Amino acid sequence: MSFILGVDTGGTYTDAVILEDEERVIAFSKALTTHSDLSLGIGSAIQKAVEQKNIDPKKISLVSLSTTLATNALVEGQGDTVALIMIGFKDSDLKKHSIFDALKGDPFLVIEGGHNYAGFEASPLAKNELSRWVSEIKGVSAYAVCSQFAVRNPEHELEAAEIIRKLTDKPVSLSHQISVKLNGPKRALTAVLNARLIALIDLLIVKAEHVIKSLGLLAPLMVVRGDGALISAAQAREKPIETILSGPAASIVGARWLTGETEAIISDIGGTTTDIAVLMGGKPAIDPRGASVGPYRTMVEAVAMYTFGLGGDSEVKLRVEGLGGDISLGPKRVIPVALAASIEPDLIHQTLDNQLKNETPNDFDARFIRRTRASTEPVLSERDDKVYRRIGEQFYPMSKVVKSRLDLQSVIKLVSMGVAQISAVTPSDASHVLGKSNAWDKEAAIKAIDLFARRRNGSGELLASSTAQMAERIICQLTEQTSSSILEMAFSEEKVDFGDKPDVLAKHPLTQFGLAGYSDLIKVNVGISKKIIGLGASAPTYYPAVGTELNCEVILPEYAGVANAIGAVVGKIVMRESGVISSPSEGKYLVHLDGKPVNFTSETEALKVLEEKLTEKSIQKAKEAGAENVSVNIDREIKTANIENRSVFVEASVLVEASGRPRISKS
Repeated sequence: MSFILGVDTGGTYTDAVILEDEERVIAFSKALTTHSDLSLGIGSAIQKAVEQKNIDPKKISLVSLSTTLATNALVEGQGDTVALIMIGFKDSDLKKHSIFDALKGDPFLVIEGGHNYAGFEASPLAKNELSRWVSEIKGVSAYAVCSQFAVRNPEHELEAAEIIRKLTDKPVSLSHQISVKLNGPKRALTAVLNARLIALIDLLIVKAEHVIKSLGLLAPLMVVRGDGALISAAQAREKPIETILSGPAASIVGARWLTGETEAIISDIGGTTTDIAVLMGGKPAIDPRGASVGPYRTMVEAVAMYTFGLGGDSEVKLRVEGLGGDISLGPKRVIPVALAASIEPDLIHQTLDNQLKNETPNDFDARFIRRTRASTEPVLSERDDKVYRRIGEQFYPMSKVVKSRLDLQSVIKLVSMGVAQISAVTPSDASHVLGKSNAWDKEAAIKAIDLFARRRNGSGELLASSTAQMAERIICQLTEQTSSSILEMAFSEEKVDFGDKPDVLAKHPLTQFGLAGYSDLIKVNVGISKKIIGLGASAPTYYPAVGTELNCEVILPEYAGVANAIGAVVGKIVMRESGVISSPSEGKYLVHLDGKPVNFTSETEALKVLEEKLTEKSIQKAKEAGAENVSVNIDREIKTANIENRSVFVEASVLVEASGRPRISKS
């Protein structure tokens, strides 16, 4: 008999699941994710699960962790300050692939250097300029480096990293180590996001390892990658960007294990995001364009997942347009007022009661703010620091913090930096009001939604005539946005081009009439043809209505609320290595792998050497990650051109995949 433990750290909850003999769930638990100290939530969830069956921690042979923290950080625009170095590019290249947006005002340098398509040096690296600039930069947590055609020859990226490491003690993210694909600006964007996540994921893993040891567990720690595969904790710390969509990927693996379904749409609602993917042939598809999270399209191999800023803890916002007015949810996550009141009941209730006595509603009613504990004091401008000093570690009414529009901008910046948290009305509060949830303080939720219902639209009308009506309206909005998100994903994945963008098609009048079953002279039927597997703790609350809206069957597995944690520990270790052979002239074959290109005169010999080296690397990495009984699969793609009735070699790419289950010692 052996036990394995899966842990999922989400934006709101940390889940732990224990499986016996890799076959059945015997214990599971939930604990609030403690952002100020992640080890507290992880430790609490593990301890609860272990105590349910009185399991000896030493008999747990494997621990695996999935997380939505990296995904949430990118969706919500959070992360540390970084510096970007572009080698051999132009200033105009920074406008491509949202690099400027991703930098968010962080420093960057464009210098001479780089290589050509064949991997030969285009111009020498401007080492003196780089050294000078790095010496002058202050306050960055990590560096991202991208050199022109570094995937053909990474020499200049490696030299730049050496210079940075000599002058600083900061980590360096190199683009060629993240992706072997061409498209320098997109690699640069991915390197920036990777650098921004290093401290966040490093802290998570350090905290997880610490709490595992403190609880007496001797098992190794694995982490779920964005494609659903498992990697070692050390590998995750080196490339934290690979953990984006880790939680969603684990949910797909978990959904497959729980239901046995091979063809379905999986929709996982968490506190911050809703993640939607298609399961086909029992496997999730890998997105050939790279993982897309929030506004960014990266070069990270991950499941073809559509992530929307919509969850149980999404902020409920009033949209006033002209004489109209409506509510919308997300994309920002806030702390539900019901949860805030369960943490600090006296302060929250007293504030809400005082606000209910006011005859005129205020934009900051039922809104609170508090600091998040940080290991170091944040570096802030004078104005931002002034606002920051007004905020304490306890919840504080927003109306007493924000005294001007500029103060509000400061609050937005502090939240984006991750040094402050807002509490406000959410769908979770609405669920408490309607009796669909009872996890936190229902009375506080009633008061908060009562205050929100008193607000008025552009024509001066009340948003709702009662608290219950307002709560119903919020839940209906969640159903509508969830259904729209699933439709958008479905239109994106359809093989037929319907002639418009997926988000436009999802909201198109014909689509809406079809969902309602319109039938007169014209009959319009629209629906989802696959089953929807609803995952997440709140899925049973919201997804039956989604199935009704989309005219399809919804499956709600028994352990839907902890599917991520299950998926975290039932997956395989998979290591992929790829390389390219280019041909600058007929009869010349250049193998690009790890350094300067190596020349061969035979296509067969070049392919043989490349495949052998890639196989060796992938097996070694799989074993280093803890895999046993490793199997290897090799895919090669050879591009040729027909010239004067002759087939001429142009380029070849080889992908080697080594996979196996983690080593699990039997007790």
